[in-house]
Amino acid sequence: MFAFVFSTIALKSLLDAYVTPRSSATASRNYRLCLYLLTYSGVVFRSELAILVGTITLYLFAAHRISIAKVIIPAGLGGLCIGLLCTIPTDSFFWQSFPLWPEWTAFYYNTIQGHSADWGVSPWHFYFVNALPRLLMNPMIYMVCIPVAIVNLATRESTVQLLIPLLGFVGLYSILPHKEWRFIIYVVPGITATAAAGASWIWTRRSKSAIYTTLSLALVGSVLFSFAASASLLAISSLNYPGGAALDFLHHRIEHPIGRHFQVYFDNLACQTGVTRFLENHDSPQTILDVLETQNLTGQRTWSYLKTEDPDALLDPGFWSSFDYVLAERPEKVIGKWNVIHTVYGFGGVRILKPGEKSSGQAIGHLKHAGVVEISTDVVAKIATSWKNLEGMLRETLLRGWWVEVKMEPKVNILANLGSQKSYKG
Repeated sequence: MFAFVFSTIALKSLLDAYVTPRSSATASRNYRLCLYLLTYSGVVFRSELAILVGTITLYLFAAHRISIAKVIIPAGLGGLCIGLLCTIPTDSFFWQSFPLWPEWTAFYYNTIQGHSADWGVSPWHFYFVNALPRLLMNPMIYMVCIPVAIVNLATRESTVQLLIPLLGFVGLYSILPHKEWRFIIYVVPGITATAAAGASWIWTRRSKSAIYTTLSLALVGSVLFSFAASASLLAISSLNYPGGAALDFLHHRIEHPIGRHFQVYFDNLACQTGVTRFLENHDSPQTILDVLETQNLTGQRTWSYLKTEDPDALLDPGFWSSFDYVLAERPEKVIGKWNVIHTVYGFGGVRILKPGEKSSGQAIGHLKHAGVVEISTDVVAKIATSWKNLEGMLRETLLRGWWVEVKMEPKVNILANLGSQKSYKG
């Protein structure tokens, strides 16, 4: 998202350049700023922006809008040099490895060595038929607005100037086997801008004919639909972090003996679903503010954490015996005598319920109602209650028995070491 900020400002500079005369100094300055920001953010934050820099540069050069000497070289060298001066010293210091350029390391590992496929492979058309429609949400964008903007002579040139490099970036990135929507999120503002040109054309002519009136009403309705869908997905997406909820539960909902040191292990799923350094409790003061706020370290609980995936260590019983708690997806993989003291449920998919069909026992809104599991966070509890109330209000009266069930599944278990003498109380 840091890179997204820079890429959006860069697209703004590109639009500013498009509306000024080609040969003017203002246009060249905006083109340079666009390419500089993209290069800088690619060097510092996200290496995939190198492809977006490439597609925009090639298009502008082919369209005779920029020159190598005045725009490409100054912008490229400036973004590269300043970016390297920012990232290498900073990241080398924090990683204690010099010289370190994280984005090059990630690019080399995932792309050149081909390890990105280890995280899953998607078909070549995934971005076009799955990711982009989900990111754009409103179907009127790609079904009506963009086609109108392309067909209309008044908006065609500006639309094509944005779409070609942006969709070229998506097309080239589709060559990589591993695909995630976050890799192409940078194109959303530009595509939305082209759709806005088509929507404006329709809206300003809403009183001229029945077709424009109908399309204008459809635009309004689609915006309301998108807002409702986005709000629902936002609530559902909050259920995707059982690891973070489990760690919060461990720290604040379980009583631990005072004056003890606790060691906790996180497995892969816990780390991928919300466990972050921000949720950890420091085992000692880390900053001047911590020292000032800590009056007496004696009698305090201290914590340390480990999340190694070393296969040899995970098969060693001695490795597991050193931990007091484990956050794990599959308790049977944890060696030793352990007790599952709490299970955090997470999002498990959606299912369309037909009239007369009841929700399963593991549906959000029914978990808390039926007492299947204690919802571990106030936010999830509120979502569960709200979803259940919506079902009661809308399903029979407005939707004639149809409903969308949001399923919940056990995700992360909190395990306590029975061999440890450190007692706990839930």
